[in-house]
Amino acid sequence: MQVFQIVIALLLGGALLAALARRMAMPYPALVAIAGAALSLLPGVPSLAFDPELALALFVAPVLLDAAFDASQRDLRRNWGSVVSLALGAVVLTVGVVALVAHTLVPGLPWAVALALGAIVAPPDAAAATAVLKQLRPPHRLLVILEGESLFNDASALLIYRFAVAAAVAAHVVSVPSFAGTLILVSVGSVALAWVLARTVAYVNVRIHDVATAVIVQFCTTFAVWLLAERLHLSGILTMVVFAMLVSRLAVTPARIRLPSYAVWEVAVFVLNVLAFILVGFQLRQIVVRTDWTDYIGVAAAVCGAVVVARIVWVMGAAAFNRCRCRDTSPDLIALSGRAAAIVGWCGMRGTVTLAAALALPEAFPYRDLVFFTSFAVVLVTLVVQGMTLRPLLAWLDVRDDGTVEREVQLARVESLRAALEAVAECEGGETAELLRRRYDLRLRRAEENGNELSADDAAVIRVATNAERRRLLDLRSDGTIGDAAFQQVEQELDIKELDLL
Repeated sequence: MQVFQIVIALLLGGALLAALARRMAMPYPALVAIAGAALSLLPGVPSLAFDPELALALFVAPVLLDAAFDASQRDLRRNWGSVVSLALGAVVLTVGVVALVAHTLVPGLPWAVALALGAIVAPPDAAAATAVLKQLRPPHRLLVILEGESLFNDASALLIYRFAVAAAVAAHVVSVPSFAGTLILVSVGSVALAWVLARTVAYVNVRIHDVATAVIVQFCTTFAVWLLAERLHLSGILTMVVFAMLVSRLAVTPARIRLPSYAVWEVAVFVLNVLAFILVGFQLRQIVVRTDWTDYIGVAAAVCGAVVVARIVWVMGAAAFNRCRCRDTSPDLIALSGRAAAIVGWCGMRGTVTLAAALALPEAFPYRDLVFFTSFAVVLVTLVVQGMTLRPLLAWLDVRDDGTVEREVQLARVESLRAALEAVAECEGGETAELLRRRYDLRLRRAEENGNELSADDAAVIRVATNAERRRLLDLRSDGTIGDAAFQQVEQELDIKELDLL
């Protein structure tokens, strides 16, 4: 009961911290990370046993599916070079540099353990960076690269992590040919499994018409995909990414299910992020009690520096090389500018994947306390230092939105309204058809003129009308004229109508 009360209190605290972070234009995981660290130092905090095998499935699978489902596949194809460079090159460099630093500073630290530490701290969490960047409206391409990187760098880092952990626990050496062969087999198998599961799930989902059932099936399917991939010794992350991207194209979900499911997923991802930091606080508490954790500070500081420097060196070096190589082609589509590369290089905050990988270490893992403490230190330092300085850096470099999304939104509005107007024009006459023709004609003219279907005055009039409807509806319920069942049905109709008009 005590643990439950603490979790509930910290979830509420996480919501308040997220609101504060939005006001400060910084990633909310930064404040939650500070709260998790403070939790480990509070007296009387209970210990909490956690199954390591549960960590990755619980914290990574839903978060990854949520991100991959919304990813723009067209934009990823256009920026595949930058995404692959970060997802593979930056990860491998970070793993190697961190392993070298840790092995040098800790005499006797096995290379397998050092590589596992490098793999844990290598993948950045793009959600933390984009949470800030979306408020500041940078060029759309930067967001695409960071979000695309986060989808695939986890797969490369955790594949190294899996081999390193197995080598450290079993004390056997993994050869390069064996690693390369397994990498190819796992990649092909993961994509094939995702293809089969995506089509199976799409076939089932289209036959579900109840909101609660649909949301539950979505969550159960997410964990089932991950667990099946892991049971087959494939990459759960790669399988999840490909699965989500395929389902996003195959799924035909009605609006009455899609809108509430999106809201549920947003809340679930937030809760999982907060719980990850809470569990880290519990685990750190055990380290503080049973060891002299101050001995780990030097290693943690050196690894933090290595993580930040390795990413900046890779991004700036790769961007400079591409600019030189692509002078005679289209640099806007191939190479990052110096200022854009500086932003991408600084957006190296670590988050949920790093925490989950650290929590997933077996209890018998050598130097587990050192690895766990250092991993959380990297998350805390990168979130706080880089997260809180990202806004002034963006302003200083004067990197601004290029209007790509706004132009495409206007195009989509105009073309969809034209299609609607043409369809209504083919309908039989009558008051309803005439009303719709006039309405769509007005919205089309407004969309062609300024990109918005309704002006500010139109929106104000609609709000006045819908607010009057809502007040009258509330009065009817208050005086007993209608019951709650009728009230809820009409309220839902008003919600849908308001969303459609605005």
